[in-house]
Amino acid sequence: MAYGNFPPQMLPPGSPSDRVPAAPPGTIFVLGPEGGYAVPPRRYTLLFGRDREDVHVPVGVDDPTVSRRHGVFTCAGTDGNWWLLNTGNLPVELPDGVLMLTGHKRLIESGYTPLVINSSKRRSHLVEVRVVDEDDRHPRSTSGAETVDPETVYELSPQERLVLTALARRYLEGHDAFPLPLAWEDTARLVNASPYATKSWTYKSVANTVEDVRERLHRRGVRGLLRDEVGEPVGSTLSVNLIRELLKTATLSAQDLELLAARD
Repeated sequence: MAYGNFPPQMLPPGSPSDRVPAAPPGTIFVLGPEGGYAVPPRRYTLLFGRDREDVHVPVGVDDPTVSRRHGVFTCAGTDGNWWLLNTGNLPVELPDGVLMLTGHKRLIESGYTPLVINSSKRRSHLVEVRVVDEDDRHPRSTSGAETVDPETVYELSPQERLVLTALARRYLEGHDAFPLPLAWEDTARLVNASPYATKSWTYKSVANTVEDVRERLHRRGVRGLLRDEVGEPVGSTLSVNLIRELLKTATLSAQDLELLAARD
């Protein structure tokens, strides 16, 4: 691939990071286990996911918990920026631990960005991404069955789901890179404003409900949900660990925010 204007181009499987050709700034390289794709900065939509016949970069082709179209990279062509939209059921985990849920969109910065899809089948699928900047013109690279729900989705009662959705609202909205759970009082206030609340909630009843779910998941083998597992000071660590587990397994999703619609 020569420097300059070139069409979108496939990369062969197993392309080592030090053999990806030179490319103009703004070029995106997306590499999966079966090969990859390179696109210069122009109006384009690049897809990755399980259905190798319908995406540019196949990933998790033998794992039905990975969506057929799990993510989309788009460039408007005007500014050369590339954006990632998660269109899959499972979150896409970024290097800093941020979880992109279904419907979340994020700008991909120049440089190398590994993306991970953690399957409920105890497998991880890596998608390597590199966007070339002005100082880096020799970048290192980065089926037809229905998508099934992750096997480790945890059962939640309707009121537990409502409480946990309120607690995790900032995570589900996706506005903050490093969100924190709501305080108990704010969680109770948000739950009571929902048309789906079946009783009057207090900060104590909210906290007790969250504790019940944490203990239930602990019995399922999830670590980091009990005080003696995380050490002092505990702070919001237990709630953070619980929320991340529920998000990683797609037990909670951005669609649950509909439960928080205020009463008319």
